[in-house]
Amino acid sequence: MSHPHHHKRYKRCVESKDTGVDVTPLNDDGNLSPSQRYAAFKTRSSYEKTDAARFAGALSFELDDFQIEANKALEAGNNVLVAAPTGAGKTIVADFAMYLAQANNVKAFYTTPIKALSNQKYHDLVNLYGVDQVGLLTGDTSINSEANLVVMTTEVLRNMIYEKAATLNTLRYVILDEVHYLADKFRGPVWEEVIIHLPEQAKIVALSATVSNVEDFCAWLESVRGSTKLVVSEKRPVPLEQHVMVQYDDRHEPELFDLYRHNQDGTQTDRLNARLVERIDQIDRMAAREAYAQSRTGGKRRNRGGGRERRRVGKARRYTPRRWATVDELDFMGMLPGIYFIFSRKGCDEAVEQCLNAGLELTTKDEVGRIRAIVNEMVEGELDYDDLKALGFARFRYALEEGFAPHHAGMIALFRQIVERLFEEGLVKMVFATETLALGINMPARCVVIEKLEKFNGVHHVPLTPGEYTQLTGRAGRRGIDTIGHAVIVDHRDFVPAAAASLSSKRVYPLHSSFKPTFNMAVNLLNSSSYDTARDTLDHSFAQWEANESAEDLESRIQVLEQAAQGYEQAFHCSRGDFKVFMTLRQRLSYLQKDERRHLKRTNFHNAEERTKSFLALDKQIAQLKIEENEHPCRSCPDFQNHLKWGHRWLRETKELKHVKDRYESRTGSVARQFDRICDILSELGYLEQVSVSSDGPQSRCAGHDRQLTVRGQLLRQIYSEYDLVLSESIADGFLDLLEPDELCATLSSLVYQSRRGGESEPRRYPGGINGPVAAACQSLREVFADVEMMREDADLDDLETLDFGLVDAIYDWARGEELSQILRRSELTGGDFVRNAKRLSDILQQISSASQYYQNNNPHLAQTARKADKLINRGIVAYSGVE
Repeated sequence: MSHPHHHKRYKRCVESKDTGVDVTPLNDDGNLSPSQRYAAFKTRSSYEKTDAARFAGALSFELDDFQIEANKALEAGNNVLVAAPTGAGKTIVADFAMYLAQANNVKAFYTTPIKALSNQKYHDLVNLYGVDQVGLLTGDTSINSEANLVVMTTEVLRNMIYEKAATLNTLRYVILDEVHYLADKFRGPVWEEVIIHLPEQAKIVALSATVSNVEDFCAWLESVRGSTKLVVSEKRPVPLEQHVMVQYDDRHEPELFDLYRHNQDGTQTDRLNARLVERIDQIDRMAAREAYAQSRTGGKRRNRGGGRERRRVGKARRYTPRRWATVDELDFMGMLPGIYFIFSRKGCDEAVEQCLNAGLELTTKDEVGRIRAIVNEMVEGELDYDDLKALGFARFRYALEEGFAPHHAGMIALFRQIVERLFEEGLVKMVFATETLALGINMPARCVVIEKLEKFNGVHHVPLTPGEYTQLTGRAGRRGIDTIGHAVIVDHRDFVPAAAASLSSKRVYPLHSSFKPTFNMAVNLLNSSSYDTARDTLDHSFAQWEANESAEDLESRIQVLEQAAQGYEQAFHCSRGDFKVFMTLRQRLSYLQKDERRHLKRTNFHNAEERTKSFLALDKQIAQLKIEENEHPCRSCPDFQNHLKWGHRWLRETKELKHVKDRYESRTGSVARQFDRICDILSELGYLEQVSVSSDGPQSRCAGHDRQLTVRGQLLRQIYSEYDLVLSESIADGFLDLLEPDELCATLSSLVYQSRRGGESEPRRYPGGINGPVAAACQSLREVFADVEMMREDADLDDLETLDFGLVDAIYDWARGEELSQILRRSELTGGDFVRNAKRLSDILQQISSASQYYQNNNPHLAQTARKADKLINRGIVAYSGVE
């Protein structure tokens, strides 16, 4: 069976594993023959004339072999995929791409998954090339956007591609930092959109963690971008030692045990440390004895009637080291600075308070003075006194001066940037962070502490994956400072050393696509290409590549089953009649007698008469098939029983064949079929229309016709949101045009906010009351959402998250000029959560105002209202960009 939807096959990606191949001989001629030494000399001479050599020579340190190999491949005109552990120096290759762009006066874009990374890289490049040579584009910041070197979030680049920005004409290099982020369910698809749609002349530098299927990802990358060099380094720049912190009870000091045994020469093995296992068993036995003693002595108490009742005694649990005690022990052992990962924002804040309350001090008098000076400098002129007070700034600064800090998404960007700078300068010694810190931000530490090997995913407590564990521990060990990095797991309930060992392998997790077509993606594709071309484009996604790869196994299975079925057909060939027809009759008869009768028995009929009629109809069908079976000419064949034996085997094989073919069809072309269903919805709602095309024009599914965007479709093209179609339909319905700017802010907050509790939530109040304009607009929005969800469900598309109106009153109050302190006092929001949602709302409002040409005839006031609303929202702490 052929694969009509498979990508064009290129030769397999050439992979280099932590070797310089033809670079190593440049520095080691000692054991070579004369001819080999001459060849090495020629290679060295040739290399020294390259940009890669000039770039390396300007650095204050020697490059690793994998960095040299990747740079040479990039200069030779290849795309490059670099897979290496955190801290290994992947960004050197990205820096070389920037160097090439400057040397050749062309453009290079550096894309990141999060704004914090963009800001950090922008400052790095400004320090290197100067402020005039570098630009920054994020959702709320635009600096020097026409520079040759521009740092941006991946979404900004995607939008530029769809808008066919003129600046793309001179684009030669695109760095996709943290490219494994394309597995992210919500934002990952943007990476694939960028890779597929980038101009042909642009070369990609993709930087990835060491995922287990990096060769497959490279093969896909080559299929859509051309020649691609895969460079893999699995070598950590600083070796990692793994430990477990245990504690007998609160009367004893915590103890640090190695997770693995060491050889006599001190090297770490892959065998568990027997002393650790024995110590945990000891502590378990001690906990069991104490629980038993409690049940014997303190396990009974008097009830109100004077009698004795048995107290419930829980399962024996060993003592868990306290956070402050763990930090104190690590400080004593000289293992700070460290990052202490706690999978809870509240837990991070509590940990700082626990350390302060325990009287821990990690800083010197001189360091306290430096911390205060830096903090005051970074805060000055950014926020007013009331905002700082509302955010608990005084306590935050005091904790910093003692050497402690939290770091999580609930904090405002300014506070996180303060923590990052102080940690990088070695002034803050312990940061309590959620896992978001592990994503790319340059904050290496001597040790990393993991509180538990499980986390709450919003629904359940689930174990850490090997990939997550590797990402977290990747921060341990500062290159050029530490000879060893330390990963410390804190003993906790149900902890088993073997579970930690199972997480610490090298290439630990596969990279899988999260790509799915969206309504906005569909109209942007059809804006610049025919329907068939758009479908073909989606067939080149990594999602379809993976589906096709898995379909290959099914294809071989189909061939085996088809051959087996053909063999059975030959075996039961009958001269009296068609035995396939006879077996099909028997199969249909069996189905009616068993499955269909069982189905009717379970059916709820309106009345007894309806039930009787259904069973009579079934009996009639069965009787007719029995007659046909009994009168079939094959019945009289003398080899009937032998044919029947082969016929049953044929039925079994054909049943499985149908099942495997169904699975095969569901995988090949699956992404394009989703696109078809999306376009059917858009056509029904008036975003697309059928147009006739000439006979030599592009052909679509309906011969002689293609689909093109209507004015509504052009509007949808400007809306980048998870709720793109909901917002576009709401604009078209006109009810948003009736709102004042502050009311528009309140209503549209439901498109950006999701409470951390999950599910739909209501505001404390609807501004103007339950019969006011905001409540009415929110109800209209609910109805539009319900209509869109029904159409998505009918088309078998994934459900959207339910609209959440929990931020309506807070956003309304902010738009009316309310102080941040008052808003936070009346809600469960953190400052960081409020600011992040307000910024996302500002982005939505800007999209609405910029798309005004596509709706202003029917909604004349909306664009102006949206612009005013954006100004009301984008003030004070919300307007802070974090870029100097």
